[in-house]
Amino acid sequence: MFKAVLLTQEDRQTRAALVDLDDAQLPEGEVTVKVEYSTLNYKDALAVTGRGAIVRAWPMVPGIDLAGTVEASTDAAWRAGDPVVVTGWGLGETHWGGLAQKARLKAGWLLRRPAAYTARQSMAIATAGFTAALCVMALQRHGLQPGDGEVLVTGAAGGVGSVAVALLGSLGYTVVASTGRPQEADYLRSLGAARCVDRQEFTQPGKPLQSERWAGVIDTVGSHTLANACAATRWNGAVAACGLAQGADFPGTVMPFILRGVTLYGINSVFTDNDTRRKAWDLLAQHVPAQRLEAMTSEIGLSEVIGYCPKLLAGQVRGRTVVDVWR
Repeated sequence: MFKAVLLTQEDRQTRAALVDLDDAQLPEGEVTVKVEYSTLNYKDALAVTGRGAIVRAWPMVPGIDLAGTVEASTDAAWRAGDPVVVTGWGLGETHWGGLAQKARLKAGWLLRRPAAYTARQSMAIATAGFTAALCVMALQRHGLQPGDGEVLVTGAAGGVGSVAVALLGSLGYTVVASTGRPQEADYLRSLGAARCVDRQEFTQPGKPLQSERWAGVIDTVGSHTLANACAATRWNGAVAACGLAQGADFPGTVMPFILRGVTLYGINSVFTDNDTRRKAWDLLAQHVPAQRLEAMTSEIGLSEVIGYCPKLLAGQVRGRTVVDVWR
């Protein structure tokens, strides 16, 4: 038997409970993993509370991330005791995820955990940090270099934003952190932000073309924030969009794209190929040291997950939330 957060649906209402499950109830897969740590992300909180259409199969164990060790494998690529990390691939949506003490997974979904990180530290990175790395890699491929100008990170005090600030800062970029929590300014500067701005500058409808401010942007917010960020991006600049904390709409115009040649990159970390995943994790391991992760990480137990989700959705959580599934 093992413990897990289990989501069920009754009369279109999501119900979440901490339950005991049997190994025989695990879904099909070539590899069984003893989970050590998971995380709590915005998407997980939407799933647990039923506020977003995240879950596509019922019942569901949520959790889009996990780190642990292989317990058993029918695939030759993995042996018992191998340290692994898994993010995305539909975990917590179409396949039972990481908010449990065990998981059974397809062999191709697993990556060997980077030697630079413990299981807990790899979950301080997880999907949020991996997504941030993909955003940075998109800006690098575009040709953005340190010294080219200011790079805006929206939702900077959140999980993706915190890692993006730390990674960009370590790489030598001049980072401007946008946040609605002015009390987090010192925290963001400690991660690598050159300065902080109030998110209210971006949340309301703005002009379709604004003064050129940003050499690049990493946006975790969407809606008017993304539209305003694009409108203020300089000639031939780039914007990497990966979130919708403000909204899924994009109330902008084509002006930045056809008059300034701005490029908008959409970032989806769920089904990224393993070669790109390894490159992203290598970038993080080289530029986001374990000690820096501690500044942005809080920890809760599996038993606290359900009650913690509304707090996360309300924007009251800073940085990354790691879940010790054994308490």
